[in-house]
Amino acid sequence: MNHLPSAKPAAAAAEPPAHYDAVLFVSFGGPDGPDDVMPFLENVLRGRNVPRERMLEVAEHYQHFGGKSPINDQNRLLLNAIREQLDEHGPRLPIYWGNRNWHPLLTDTIRDMADAGIRRAIAFVTSGFSSYSGCRQYRENIAAALAPLGDRAPQIDKIRVFFNHPGFVEPMAENVRRSLAAFPESDRSLVPVLFTAHSIPSSMAEGCKYVAQLEESCRLVATSAGVHHWKLVYQSRSGPPSQPWLEPDVCDAIRAIHAAGGRQVVVAPIGFISDHMEVKYDLDTEAAELCQELGMHMERAATVGTAPAFVRMIRDLIAERAWQEPTRVAIGLLPASHDVCPVDCCPAPQRPTSPSRPPA
Repeated sequence: MNHLPSAKPAAAAAEPPAHYDAVLFVSFGGPDGPDDVMPFLENVLRGRNVPRERMLEVAEHYQHFGGKSPINDQNRLLLNAIREQLDEHGPRLPIYWGNRNWHPLLTDTIRDMADAGIRRAIAFVTSGFSSYSGCRQYRENIAAALAPLGDRAPQIDKIRVFFNHPGFVEPMAENVRRSLAAFPESDRSLVPVLFTAHSIPSSMAEGCKYVAQLEESCRLVATSAGVHHWKLVYQSRSGPPSQPWLEPDVCDAIRAIHAAGGRQVVVAPIGFISDHMEVKYDLDTEAAELCQELGMHMERAATVGTAPAFVRMIRDLIAERAWQEPTRVAIGLLPASHDVCPVDCCPAPQRPTSPSRPPA
């Protein structure tokens, strides 16, 4: 079900009028079973020159977990938590859910919104950092779903990214602290923390603030968690060797720590809000197996998931736009991100001419 109506108790306290009449929750999507894996990957890779052998290789990553990505169940939990926050604190708006690559698909969800008479909606995208794939592409997906609806199409505005919001930083810092607690107290100040994010093509990174926002978020989390040794690294590269992507890879960083005499490490997936497939496979499987081979003690920090502070943050981001509140909460050295993306924000990367690889 892609529509989660917000309860409106008869005795609910009066709240300011909202400038929107619905919330659209937007995510990447993932297969719900073995039969969904190949159709899902075909959606992800449509229009890209990817060898079928590579697609089959990635399909095996999903089959390793029964052919089901955890992302949809995690999104359902987060949606329910957001709904509870909106019901309790407002704005009391219905919530719709649409994915880029798997059901419920954005095209179907936005058509349902138009059928229900929704005229203005605010979109929360499950990505806290600015990039083409994490921001602009979702806006393009929304625009493509709106186009066939003509005059019936609602206006849909995207919420700002939240890389430096305390509601994201503090739960992530608490997760890092919990991971460090697994090491002897005498070692904790020396344990390196590798903050991981999805690698993107260098040409994509050059046109956006992805790296700067990640570095600031890592700095804020490390400072809050009392971490002295940390590094931003990347995972889940999917491009050909001939195309430059952001580095170093998390496994290369682990090998470097080992080569320098290190035997302990915390891996913190700061670039992801939930433990979906790329976290479960690339970190919990590949990185963990590498650490086991090297005789290293690895702890993987949890993602923010449905941490109460994170859910409250999402509600606050909805409220600040819906009620046109003047304050934009942010901490650290960078300002809060813009509410409305400039026309030239986060341009698409240059496409490689050689075959590329699908995401893991």
